[in-house]
Amino acid sequence: MRYRELAIAGAVALLWVGTAGAGSDLKIGSAGGQELRIPVGSRGTAMGGSSVAYSTGLDALFWNPAGAASVQGTDLMMSRRKYIADIDVDYIAAAHRMGDAGVFGVTAKILSMADELITTEVDPDGTGETYSSSFSVVGVSYARTLTDRVSLGVNGNVIYEKIADQTATGVAFDIGFRYDPGWNNLTFGAVIKNLGPNMRFGGSGFDKNTATGDDPNALPHTTRTQSASFEIPSYVQLGAAYKMLAQNKSEMNLAGSFQSNNFAQDEFKLGGEYGYDQKYFLRGGYTASDQKDYIYGLTLGGGVALKLGESTVQFDYAWSQSEFFDDNHYFTFQIGF
Repeated sequence: MRYRELAIAGAVALLWVGTAGAGSDLKIGSAGGQELRIPVGSRGTAMGGSSVAYSTGLDALFWNPAGAASVQGTDLMMSRRKYIADIDVDYIAAAHRMGDAGVFGVTAKILSMADELITTEVDPDGTGETYSSSFSVVGVSYARTLTDRVSLGVNGNVIYEKIADQTATGVAFDIGFRYDPGWNNLTFGAVIKNLGPNMRFGGSGFDKNTATGDDPNALPHTTRTQSASFEIPSYVQLGAAYKMLAQNKSEMNLAGSFQSNNFAQDEFKLGGEYGYDQKYFLRGGYTASDQKDYIYGLTLGGGVALKLGESTVQFDYAWSQSEFFDDNHYFTFQIGF
């Protein structure tokens, strides 16, 4: 059996496994590790997250790691996003082609937020003390072109969450597939995101001191309670991209995807990108869901790519609509050597 047939068969099998437990309304809002869901990369964000079959290069490491197989040298990306609820999201990614062995990459996503007041049953308005929280995802990636039409990619991520004195650590894996049939300017893609075991918080914050006996001078007995475990937000995304225009210096691409979640209602994403002279770009997208009080919708953005000697420098911006919170603004800088 040829590589292409093996890749397609493997992707179909993985998608079947990934969708087997998805789509339950009873799980809405029950998953943890939500930092895994926060998009990174202004290009894909501006296209509404529809680019599972379209993203290439470093931008693809989040949307579909198979697209990173297009990296030819060494690429570096840095981005910052003003997310909902005054959360800042910083992201850095790097990838390097190791000849015929494929493309290897590393990524880091860090969430920053303000300190919060400590409240108790006695002081519900705050004790005057504060606690800090931090969330991060650090990953390694590998992508390779199996044939001139088929590419595969995988991500392995370590998740770290810290709230006051409690911490949780987990792992998550992404598996992506991209296929160009060479037919009618179409490309197809599929990705399974965030496959991994349940997580659980632990730490000194779960310690409870209780008195032993009636002697007031007796030392208290320390017991540690155990938190409930929680799932991470896995999902499957299927998509297609279509090049509808390639004339003179203009190029127009459309993309669409369907996302089946294990933590919420399914989502439908549409987006497009117009490029002129491979230097100037305009993008737009829309995300829809039947979920009640869904907060996302319209996305817009643009970018410019400049040639500096042997290097290419690209600046991208994305705006994302958000209900109930301030709209998101996302800036990305990328350089390829």
